[in-house]
Amino acid sequence: MRVTTLAQRLVAEGLGTALLLATVVGSGIMAERLCGGNMGLALLCNALATGGGLIALILTFGPVSGAHFNPAVTLADAAGGGTRWRDVPGYLVAQVLGGVLGVALADLMFELPAFTLSSHVRTGPAQWLAEFVATFGLIATIFGVSRRTPVATPFAVAAYIVAAYWFTASTSFANPAVTLARSLTDTFAGIRPSDVPGFVVAQVLGALAATAMFSWLVPVTLDTPSPTGSPS
Repeated sequence: MRVTTLAQRLVAEGLGTALLLATVVGSGIMAERLCGGNMGLALLCNALATGGGLIALILTFGPVSGAHFNPAVTLADAAGGGTRWRDVPGYLVAQVLGGVLGVALADLMFELPAFTLSSHVRTGPAQWLAEFVATFGLIATIFGVSRRTPVATPFAVAAYIVAAYWFTASTSFANPAVTLARSLTDTFAGIRPSDVPGFVVAQVLGALAATAMFSWLVPVTLDTPSPTGSPS
């Protein structure tokens, strides 16, 4: 396996997260504009675009950084012995900054202000439970698939996210960096800034629960690859 430097991994994480947010927000804007008020069709378009983008981005950046694009994944990977703990702060900063950049790119491509605080209300126990479930399922998918069939991980992750857009009440943010970034766009994919903390707490709890469960259910062995294929 090719060894990468920390600088290369951080750039990959930032760029990959930026492109992920551009995909999520940009496809949401396009879907809302083209679907004539049909919110179900708009959500379907948004979900499919996100899933397709995830496959491409994980395959592109996975060999460099592990293609986490998500603080919850980075923390779970570190807890599982993948990413070194000393590299975790850099990953988290790169993901957050990349997410903010991705939102700006999406808004600017559609001739909107780069940043506008969202007014999209997403709060309450049902939404928080949905984010716990969405994040638990995401980490479970990564650990379960990568520890047995790592080549399938990009496709499994994308399939899960597309499904979770539909079976969770929150449309599956499942990512603290994505949640924070999406508070900066008042479009289809946005979330009101005051609702961000509740989502992030639920996501962290979901990630912790999945990490604990899969450390027992599918334990790491000497020949087990890193949960996301991280070369670190």
